[in-house]
Amino acid sequence: MTTVVPSTRRRFRPGRAITTTVAILVAAVWAFPVYWMLNSSLLPNAVLTSTTPRFLPYGGSLQNFATIFAQGTFWPALGMSVAITLTTVVFCLLFAFLAALAISRFRFRGRASFVLAVLFIQMLPAEGLFIAQYKLMSSLNLLNSVIGVSILYIAAVVPFTIWMLRGFVAGVPIELEEAAMVDGLSRSQAFFRITFPLLAPGLVASGVYAFLQAWNEFTIALVILQKEEYRTLPLWLRGFVQASANRATDWGQVMAASALVAVPVIIFFLFVQGRLTSGLVAGAVKG
Repeated sequence: MTTVVPSTRRRFRPGRAITTTVAILVAAVWAFPVYWMLNSSLLPNAVLTSTTPRFLPYGGSLQNFATIFAQGTFWPALGMSVAITLTTVVFCLLFAFLAALAISRFRFRGRASFVLAVLFIQMLPAEGLFIAQYKLMSSLNLLNSVIGVSILYIAAVVPFTIWMLRGFVAGVPIELEEAAMVDGLSRSQAFFRITFPLLAPGLVASGVYAFLQAWNEFTIALVILQKEEYRTLPLWLRGFVQASANRATDWGQVMAASALVAVPVIIFFLFVQGRLTSGLVAGAVKG
């Protein structure tokens, strides 16, 4: 009796090949601006202003970055952005997580009104709050401070973060906690040992969202941070471009400054994108 050994070669699927090709092209289109920014940051301004584009940085150098670091304004702006961003992420996750637990796990008077209030706050345009925010921070003597900007960032990011975490919390059955309590654990022990580890992808996804919002935010910082020594990186970049506008713009330095602002976020996203993707998919299962 002859035994037929199945072929291990994969069949060629035209549809899959076309999909893969399209995906690669789309990814290349998305990645090209980042590549062009990095490429331009390594080239002198004379090359960038010529009519012939140079797609490879041959003949380039790190002179643009050296010039920016020599000015001494980058590191204070970086420290300001890091302090505000970390403060925003920590407190935003804390407040949003507690609110998401309350909405998903408990039934209390005013629950529906609270949910509607969270939705309504997201509909308010940020520009309509600038005057009130400025007057509030001025009355509290929190202008040009990490605390003042962080408070406004947290208030802006928390509503959407609550909705993100609400889906993750609702996706974890409460029966898991009840079973652990039957086995002898207290409510808090059951939560931290059983439920909390399952919510880790949701916390990562929400933390990345809060991080990106705080790191890239410009308008609130422009209103609240008016002194140069308290500028965040987006404000620093704007000031750098304005300083260049008083003379012939040095696009090499502008691109180098943009790379210093954007590349740390890209690297951070590459490290967490696996957990972020799984977290977003898990949070979309239940709402």
